[in-house]
This record gives sequence, structure tokens and C-alpha cells, in this order.
Amino acid sequence: MTLPQAAAHRQLKHRRQIDLQVFARGDGLWEVDAMLTDIKTRDAHMVDGLRPAGTPIHDMLLRLVVNEKLDIVEAGSETRWMPYNGQCNEHGDAYTALVGLNLLKDFRKALRQRVGGVLGCTHITELAQTLPTAVVQAFAGEVIDTRGTAEGARQPFQIDRCHALRSDGETVRLHYPRWYRPAPAGNPS
Repeated sequence: MTLPQAAAHRQLKHRRQIDLQVFARGDGLWEVDAMLTDIKTRDAHMVDGLRPAGTPIHDMLLRLVVNEKLDIVEAGSETRWMPYNGQCNEHGDAYTALVGLNLLKDFRKALRQRVGGVLGCTHITELAQTLPTAVVQAFAGEVIDTRGTAEGARQPFQIDRCHALRSDGETVRLHYPRWYRPAPAGNPS
């Protein structure tokens, strides 16, 4: 992969940090905390006054409670720092509309339908789009069988979901031989 070389002289102006944490609870459910923070490295003139450098422009938390089937059973959000106080945080809690969705079954499409555009907050909705793969990572090997080696196991979900894990590729041939499917003759990988 080619990575553009960083300029010798560059100055950080803005930082967006996304932090996703997944917690197992004692009741068989899991909590997913997704946080988004935007910080400027310079003072920012906001409608409510000056925000000193290093003070968040956005600081938001989306929390989901999910079961082991990846169904959302509770959801809510909190906006702690925002550019328009008294407005950005006045979406009620639009994110309770995520209850009943499944993170692996058309989640991103349903997310846009339920809280996209003026129905929710651009930043929280964008943040929510990252949740399916993060929760799958948390469940991998603990809730989800990622190896598919048990008798009667189904093909691991990750096969054929990325170029490195093509069912006719070298990674699957070496590490998931049970699920390897050579490319048909005359159809090179």
C-alpha cells in the first residue's frame, strides 16, 4: 500500500477522536459506548463565545445495550459539548429509535431511515455507522465462532467480507482450510 508522505512542516489544526468500548455485563447483555470528540488546536469563536484551544467543540456519547445476537435492546445518547448549546442537544433522544435493530442486518440503512438527516445529530449518526464491526470484534472468539472448526459449524462470517479473506485466496487456504474454495479453472483470483 502506498501512503502519501507527511509534509516535513505541517501543523495540527483539528483532531477528531472516536473511541468505541464494549463491555460484557453480568446479565448476558453487552454495553457499547461510542464517543466522538472534536478539538481545535486554536481558540474558536463559537456562537456562545470563545472556546479556548483544547476545549471540545463536540463531545458526544452514544450507548447501546445489545444481546449476543447483536439485537439492540436499549439505546440513548448524550451531548456534552456542542457548537449550539440548547439546540444540538434538543433531539429528544432520537437514538432510542435504534432499539429493535440488529447490528448485522441492514443496520446502516435502518440507521439512516430512523435518525438520518434532521431526525438526529449528524455526528452521532455518523458515529453509529462504525458500531457493527466494532461489536463484532468484541464478540469474536467469545460469542462468535471466528474459526469455524467445530463439527457442524457454519462458515465464519468474516470469509468473503474483505479482499484478504476471499474464500479462494491464500489466507483462507492457509488459515481456514475447511472453508477454502479454489477459483474455478480459467477464472484466476
